[in-house]
Amino acid sequence: MTTPALGVDVGTVRVGVAGSDETGMLATPLRTVPRTPAARLWRELAEIVDERSPQCIVVGLPRRLDGSEGESAADARHVAAQVRARTGLPVEMWDERFTTAAAERSLIANGRRRAQRRRSIDAVAASLLLQSWLDARARTSTPR
Repeated sequence: MTTPALGVDVGTVRVGVAGSDETGMLATPLRTVPRTPAARLWRELAEIVDERSPQCIVVGLPRRLDGSEGESAADARHVAAQVRARTGLPVEMWDERFTTAAAERSLIANGRRRAQRRRSIDAVAASLLLQSWLDARARTSTPR
């Protein structure tokens, strides 16, 4: 299956991964992968890339409220560079402000308990950032 894009939400403990459908219209949470050990993270990301054959990978860029970047953004940029080097695919950074908070609100609204939320929140956040990226691409490519 060819997927236009994968979304990656880089956390300090876990990394969330989401994929788009074949049309590039809808993002879906795929998996949450522990950040350590690094070998497991890279093995599981490679499996997802092999399964879905994305055209590009979108990595969330956690900006501060004022738009500046801190340590988390530097970490996300570092992971993005590693993803690019390991996969050979184009990697785009995408502003992910508020995606984790929105993901948590969504999971709470759906009745997920705290332990359930912890296991899936990063993948849901990845799907929100990927959906935002997909929507922005659709707006810029649609004639007005």
